[in-house]
Amino acid sequence: MPVVRSIRDRFASERPLDGKLVCACLHVTAETAVLMEALRDGGAEVALCAANPFSTQDDVVAALKDGGLEVLAARGESVDAYTAHIAELAGRSPSVVMDDGADLIEAAHTGDALAGATEETTTGLVRLRAMALRCPVLAVNEALSERTFNDRFGTGQSTLDGILRATNVLLAGHTVVVLGYGVTGRGVALRARGAGASVIVCEVDPMAALEARMEGYEVMPVLVAAERGDVFVTVTGVRGALGREHFERMKDGAILANAGHFDVEIDVPALGAAREVRPLVAEHEIGDRRLYLLAGGRVVNLSAAEGHPAAVMDVSFALHALAVRELVTRDDALEPGVHPVPGAIDREVARLKLESLGVEIDTLTPEQEAYLRPWEGRPGA
Repeated sequence: MPVVRSIRDRFASERPLDGKLVCACLHVTAETAVLMEALRDGGAEVALCAANPFSTQDDVVAALKDGGLEVLAARGESVDAYTAHIAELAGRSPSVVMDDGADLIEAAHTGDALAGATEETTTGLVRLRAMALRCPVLAVNEALSERTFNDRFGTGQSTLDGILRATNVLLAGHTVVVLGYGVTGRGVALRARGAGASVIVCEVDPMAALEARMEGYEVMPVLVAAERGDVFVTVTGVRGALGREHFERMKDGAILANAGHFDVEIDVPALGAAREVRPLVAEHEIGDRRLYLLAGGRVVNLSAAEGHPAAVMDVSFALHALAVRELVTRDDALEPGVHPVPGAIDREVARLKLESLGVEIDTLTPEQEAYLRPWEGRPGA
């Protein structure tokens, strides 16, 4: 993670977070550990809890604790434990909150000491925009570099990685149904097609559906696709994208995976009783057919695989680190509500990533910059 490492070196020298308490609710993985250490070296006191109990890596928890960082997480922890950890961190009056799903922000946003927060997910931002927020939130999920690296390239690859690890199924020659053609759905569809699968896209947004069709995918309603798919991947962010009416039309042996956020995109109770046939693979009987649910309907790339490659999280967590610094060092406090990540941060992360890849790019001449400014440099201006 060369970009976060370079920021960590800068933070260690500048100490922009001295005296600040940063509380985070993120997936507790090795990549997150690199971010936590960068914040610590920037002077922050850091406390971390888990955004998903099935993605927590217990060896990472142990390593962070050995390094003097506080971690409230254990793989497979109960909902009660998760809720208690959220309440524990929210009650400490953090200076900044970092979140993946908005649970911690919702619990902590009324705190007087809170300078602001960062949010990693689309679902979390939907929740936050519906709230009467008492603090500013920087929408890391909507930064251009985040959308490109994390959502399209990261989730696209790691979703298929999780499905293949859990099932060892051959995708080539089979039909993959992708529910949702946002940035993440585009990545899943692209990677599935690259693996030799036929891809069907299901959408509710006519513009996204048109784009999918123009990019060569079949587009149809979910009820129609249910009869044709071999593997179904939900990437919608909404409840009940796949339900009983769809299950009853599926083929024997169909595989169900969620690559959205919460475990509500697939109506798991509607599948009925299950038996585990492989680790993280549950077999459900619907009439005379068997359907296979992966990771209990939780995000498959984190529950059945290792999430995004480090190269992807390098960009995402660089955005978080610089956004945290922005919140605590800017002269004028942002108004409560959801705000875009400043463009300068987005460009800085992209520049650092290119630098780490050994890629050089051109720059505009002063004359070209003047020409691009409204009316300046134009004939007759």
